Amino acid sequence: MKNNTYDAIVVGSGITGGWAAKELTEKGLETLVLERGKEVKHPQDYANTNKAPWDFKNFGAVTLEDKKAYHIQSKKYNFNAASKAFFVNDLEHPYTHPEDKPYRWFRGYQTGGRSLIWGRGAYRFSDLDFEANRKDGVGVDWPIRYKDIAPWYDYVERFIGVCGSKENIHHFPDGEFLPPFEMNRAEKVIKQRIESHYKNRKLIPNRAAHLTKVKPGQFKGRSQCMTRNLCHTGCPYGAYFSSNSSTLPAAQDTGKLTLKSNTIVISLLYDKGSNRVSGVRVMDANTKIETEYFARVVFLCASTIATTGLLLNSKSESFPNGLGNSSGVLGHYLMDHHKNISASGTLEGHLDSIYKGYRPSSVALPRFRNVDGNKMDFLRGYGLWGSAHREGINAAKAGVGADFKNSLPFPGNWKMSLSAYGECLPYYENKVELDIELKDQWGLPLIRISAEFKANEMKMREDMKEQAKEILEVAGLKDVVVIDGPSIHGDSVHEMGTARMGRDPKTSFLNGYNQSHDIPNLFVTDGSCMTSSSYMSPSLTYMALTARACDYAVKQMKDHVF
Repeated sequence: MKNNTYDAIVVGSGITGGWAAKELTEKGLETLVLERGKEVKHPQDYANTNKAPWDFKNFGAVTLEDKKAYHIQSKKYNFNAASKAFFVNDLEHPYTHPEDKPYRWFRGYQTGGRSLIWGRGAYRFSDLDFEANRKDGVGVDWPIRYKDIAPWYDYVERFIGVCGSKENIHHFPDGEFLPPFEMNRAEKVIKQRIESHYKNRKLIPNRAAHLTKVKPGQFKGRSQCMTRNLCHTGCPYGAYFSSNSSTLPAAQDTGKLTLKSNTIVISLLYDKGSNRVSGVRVMDANTKIETEYFARVVFLCASTIATTGLLLNSKSESFPNGLGNSSGVLGHYLMDHHKNISASGTLEGHLDSIYKGYRPSSVALPRFRNVDGNKMDFLRGYGLWGSAHREGINAAKAGVGADFKNSLPFPGNWKMSLSAYGECLPYYENKVELDIELKDQWGLPLIRISAEFKANEMKMREDMKEQAKEILEVAGLKDVVVIDGPSIHGDSVHEMGTARMGRDPKTSFLNGYNQSHDIPNLFVTDGSCMTSSSYMSPSLTYMALTARACDYAVKQMKDHVF
């Protein structure tokens, strides 16, 4: 027991686990990080990061064999032969869902988790988001407001590096930005046309966790983005933020980090007499040997669904429905963003302009519905993301023979597309639970997910289609086409909300510091803590909440609360 005892245990090494490791070790705590997947070291384990497309069979296209083994993961936009190693094999890691409610659970089981394959959008929530549930009478009120988390957004942004532009949009707060990726000629033209037509709509450079310039505060060894757009293979330059390139090395430098890979946490150990978690029970993923580790404080950062499954599997006499679940809300109110609505068209002219490199970013049009008195027949809102590009040398060319050959080096017309992401309301019926009949290869219950988008999201989607088309037409694009794809829960990879924060222990799992209402030394800072979803990537908010919770937890430990 003495050899297996630490000050803190962190479950998961992804975006929030890495931050918890950094903050707790830098504050002097001997910290054990448990990762269920394989070890991936930065940068030596990015085996495909310097390979060209022609180094892969079929240029890295997904094979029929991979489509069977990775039948969920292969649906993600950045899954291919170069990135496959950072996604789970779905046949080896199954889960269940009702036949009429498909769910896409995208996962990466390795050091850094999905921080190696995330989209890198980095946005601050505003009080439009933190006050939404209370004003709309939906769900429960957030126990925090923007002023509570703003300093932690600052703190996180300075360390990870976020590029962006200051726009003074009150519900889309500005941050501590590095220079944005420059918009190309077509995007600038379209921006001017949109903003001259609409009073409350701006097309702006996207805000992303990329180093467009290295400044003091970023972890040593990271360098400026080379605009290769090969982020999903692992960035050897550390130009985009990942746990592997930033937070975990920072924690390692303290000499207080122990990271164990291939270690599956089975359950949390709960001591009824002290009403504290005393540690965790784990299983070696390869040998299936079980071990126990002990600590004064435990942070759950395994990702929304995995954390919820772990809590549900940690039953006791005191908590027969899941550890810390006196409220009964654990597993419920699962949220994700709905997407797969887009519009695209052709911008005529401007053929004397082109761009250099493969910018790993986009442009954004922040929310403009249900703001500033603009009332719709649905709650909340959505944003649009997209980019403009020149059609490539494979575009249809005129002529034959020498005329055709001579035309090949020249790109085609400018094309612009916009894709919508919308907010999902928290519904009790959208839930994560344990399948009582089916087990995985380690003998643990499979997770069962049941979730769907409902009437409010469907109304919003109609407006998404209309507005995406209208905006491009206002900008003068021709041949505008609207695509209305399926709205499948999980598809946005922004699952959240199953162990939500709140003011009342009777209706929420966590307090305003991500601390269990029931068990003082248990903290949850991954996506399961979210009370509402907003419409944009929540990852920056996860990181800020984690840093804030770690600061609070250490102060509680010094005050001998636990």
